[in-house]
Amino acid sequence: MGIESDQLVYAYLSRVGDLAQRRQLPSGDRMRLVAGLRDEIDRRRARFEPETEASVRQILDRLGTPEQVLDEHQALSARPAPPPPAPAVPQQRTGAAPPHMAGLDELGPSTGRPDPDWWRVPGPLSGGPLAEPEVEGFAGGIEYPKFRPPAPEEDKEAEDSAPEEQVAQAPASRTRALIRRVRGRRRSKEPEPPAEAPAPRPKPHGGLLLAAVVLVAGTLTGYWLLLAAGWLVAYASKVLGPTEKKLVVFGLPGTVVAAAVLWMWGRAHGRWGDPLLDDQLAPAFASLWPWTIRAAAMASALYLTWRSRRT
Repeated sequence: MGIESDQLVYAYLSRVGDLAQRRQLPSGDRMRLVAGLRDEIDRRRARFEPETEASVRQILDRLGTPEQVLDEHQALSARPAPPPPAPAVPQQRTGAAPPHMAGLDELGPSTGRPDPDWWRVPGPLSGGPLAEPEVEGFAGGIEYPKFRPPAPEEDKEAEDSAPEEQVAQAPASRTRALIRRVRGRRRSKEPEPPAEAPAPRPKPHGGLLLAAVVLVAGTLTGYWLLLAAGWLVAYASKVLGPTEKKLVVFGLPGTVVAAAVLWMWGRAHGRWGDPLLDDQLAPAFASLWPWTIRAAAMASALYLTWRSRRT
C-alpha cells in the first residue's frame, strides 16, 4: 500500500468520525461505523493489483461522501426492528396413532371390553397379578429402544468384528514386545561411556625454570655473573609479559633493596637496637649488601618457579 493511498483512507475515515460526533452519535455507533467502513475499504483495495491512488479514490467515491454515509446510517437506525418470526404450527398427523399413543377418541367407546389377553384366558395359569383389570383408556406398554433385542444382523456383525479385532491386536502386541526386546539388547550392547580422565597438570615451562635455576645457583655460589645471567634469561623470555618482566628483574629486587635500606636507616637512628656509630655504618652496609642481592635473586627465582607452572 502506498503512503498516499493510506492518507486518503485516513482522511476519509476521520471526516466520517468528526461528522458523526457533530451529529451526536453514540460512541459505540461511531466506532462500529468507522470500523465497518475500514473493513469494507480494505476488502475492496485487495481486489486492485497493483494498487494506485486512483483506485483508492474510486473506492471512496463508490462509498459516497461522509454526509451520505451518515444519512444512510441514520436512516437504517431509524427503521423499526422487524418483529421476531412466529413459530410455525406443527403439522397435524392424519394417520392413526400407535396403540400406546392412541387417545380416547381413537379407542372408541369403552362400553365393550376387548378380546381377553392370553394371560387372562381361563385356565390353569389364570389369576395372579397379571389378571388385574386394565386401566380404561390405556392399551399396550411403553417402548424403550435400549430394551429392544438386538437384530440378528447386528449380532453377526459384532461376532465377526470381535475375532478381527483380536487378530489385529495380537500382531500389534507381538510387534511391541519384539521392539522392546530389540531395544533392550541394543542398550545392553552399547558400551558405557568411559569416565572422564582428569585434566593433565600443565608442565612447567623450561625457559622460566632455567632462569630460576641459574638464579639459585648464583645465590648459592655468590657468583654475580650467574645472577646477572639468570635475570637476563628471565627478561628475554617470551612467556612473560612486559609487566611481569619488569616485576622479576626490577620490582622484586628493588623491594628487597628498599627493605635493606630501611633496615640500615632504622639501625642508624636506633629504631631497632642500639644506634650505629659513624665508623660502623660502612662495615654494616658491606656485610648486608651480599645478603640483600641473594635475597633479591631468591625472590625472583620463587616467582619464576610459580609462574612456570601456570603456563
